[in-house]
Amino acid sequence: MTTNHIAQAADWRTHLIDDDAGIRRLLENTRRIAVLGIKTEDDAFEPAHYVPAYAQKAGYDIVPVPVYYPDAVTILGQAVFRAVADVPGPIDMVNVFRRGPKIDDHVDDVLAAKPASVWFQLGIRNDGAAEKFARAGIDVVQDRCLLVELKRIGR
Repeated sequence: MTTNHIAQAADWRTHLIDDDAGIRRLLENTRRIAVLGIKTEDDAFEPAHYVPAYAQKAGYDIVPVPVYYPDAVTILGQAVFRAVADVPGPIDMVNVFRRGPKIDDHVDDVLAAKPASVWFQLGIRNDGAAEKFARAGIDVVQDRCLLVELKRIGR
């Protein structure tokens, strides 16, 4: 492998965001967030509902993509989509509320949507999925709470 090939192989790691400046930049460039695994208003006390509700109040456009709730047609006043790839228009971020191993079930769907970033909530890691996203040029944040980070940057 040439030096150039080694450098290219390592470039994907630049899409793994884990520093405060990178997170701030990502959040400042995000407008539309698809929330994979969002919960309904019946579960308002769950992070998978109150975190996207906070982001919506902070000015972000929230697109619900629940995994459960087959009868839900709206969440947070927005139309529900059954797959991330079904969401029309560009997606800046996919905010993931799925246990780490379950993310594998959604990798192809998320890749098909071509979001700018994927955010795994606090306590959620999947290094294999993160690498696939990063190699596709998608920024990835793992194991961080979106609500906490939004408050930290003053949103």
